Amino acid sequence: MAEEKNTSNDLELKEAVVRAIKNVYDPEIPVDVYELGLIYEINIFPVNNVHVLMTLTSPACPSAEEIPGEIEKNIRELKEVNDVTVEVTFDPPYATDMMSESAKLELGFM
Repeated sequence: MAEEKNTSNDLELKEAVVRAIKNVYDPEIPVDVYELGLIYEINIFPVNNVHVLMTLTSPACPSAEEIPGEIEKNIRELKEVNDVTVEVTFDPPYATDMMSESAKLELGFM
């Protein structure tokens, strides 16, 4: 039973983390970074440590420091979170097919 409770807590925390991430926007695109498909992984480790693996739309993104920092700040504001690490990768490289359907609609890709 304890394992199920921890899993349930991890799922609830992950949902809260996703909500926090959805408040971060690329300044040049009117869609949040989660719906843009920039978030590759969200991992919850023991004692509510959060690791986010993400990418940017381009290695030359002018907001390369701003976006990961804002994601980290928003997640740290969740009272359940102990620590946060945001890691940026370009493998695999970002492509527009990583966007959610709603993001594609918003940006006129559909």
